[in-house]
Amino acid sequence: MKVLSISTFALFLLPVWSLAAEEGFESIFDGTLKNWDGDPVYWKTENNTLIGEVRPETLLKRNTFIIWRGGELGDFELKLEYRVSAQGNSGINYRSVEVPDMKWALKGYQDDIDGNDQWSGQNYEERGRTFLAYRGQSVVMKPAAKPEIVKILGDRAELQKKVLKDDWNHVHIIAKGNLIQHFTNGVLMSEVCDEDPEKRMMTGLLGVQVHVGPPMKIEYRNIRVKRLE
Repeated sequence: MKVLSISTFALFLLPVWSLAAEEGFESIFDGTLKNWDGDPVYWKTENNTLIGEVRPETLLKRNTFIIWRGGELGDFELKLEYRVSAQGNSGINYRSVEVPDMKWALKGYQDDIDGNDQWSGQNYEERGRTFLAYRGQSVVMKPAAKPEIVKILGDRAELQKKVLKDDWNHVHIIAKGNLIQHFTNGVLMSEVCDEDPEKRMMTGLLGVQVHVGPPMKIEYRNIRVKRLE
């Protein structure tokens, strides 16, 4: 895979919700759990929607994922819609690996999602370097260093206002070489250029999460992937 710079990656900043942008995308969720692997205590499908739910009697001791078993993704674009409860906390993991001896646990990049106006759109590395880019940041990750902010994409609070409450939000993730972008409702929320050759991931698994905390519900639908290799 070719390693790019942030300036080069500007070529990929196209209108993300146009009909033309759908060319080459394939659905990876058919309304059933075919090719999806997760704990049935927390995951089910209804009305062509993938639902993760934590109830008072099923509170988690650690985060758990439902993992797409259709293959690993390297350079790709992902589009989907989500709706999260007010106290919900979830995320879309990609280029991730399974944690040894921990079923349905992933380590890797995550497009964060929550219903409490805190983390949505940021890039968080699950079980790794943690916060890579907060919402509104474009960063470069270098070896043995904290994230270097190279550009401000917008005010964090103002960008949060683009995230809809109690409604469906559109997510578009672009991972091309060592550059990753998270869009929510057509707005660029965070951007990471990962220049750490030992810690960055260039390919891996895709999964979505239910998080430790209070009872919650997360819904996903219209999950589509376009491979860029």
